[in-house]
Amino acid sequence: MTERKPPGVPFESWADKQIRDAQRRGEFDRLAGAGEPLPPGTDTSYDELWWVRRKLVREGLAVLPPALALRKEAEDALAAAYTAPSERIVRKIITDVNVKIRDMMFKPPPGPPLGKKPYDVEEVVREWRERRADAVGKG
Repeated sequence: MTERKPPGVPFESWADKQIRDAQRRGEFDRLAGAGEPLPPGTDTSYDELWWVRRKLVREGLAVLPPALALRKEAEDALAAAYTAPSERIVRKIITDVNVKIRDMMFKPPPGPPLGKKPYDVEEVVREWRERRADAVGKG
């Protein structure tokens, strides 16, 4: 069933009439981008780096400050260590990320602080063993 016009509401609003009249006069015929969808991320606020952001989106790139990128890498490394198949791999993953964390602690780049300290390898290995034992016990 089609929706009916509510009583007391005119068939066309004032805005609809203005648009229709402008279309009849041809005021929309030669506008730039006529008939094309708006590009993604079109925003009404002005951004002087709009072209950089559009290029990053087009190229599929993301740029994080070095400290934030390392935070993410450290979190991913810890998650990977917990799911590693052997203790040797757990130790290697954590040792490798700890080297990067220590480097950044002693030679901080510009931007936000890292806010992380190196992981305790033995603690991570202990947690890995516990998780592995729990998974074997449940499976």
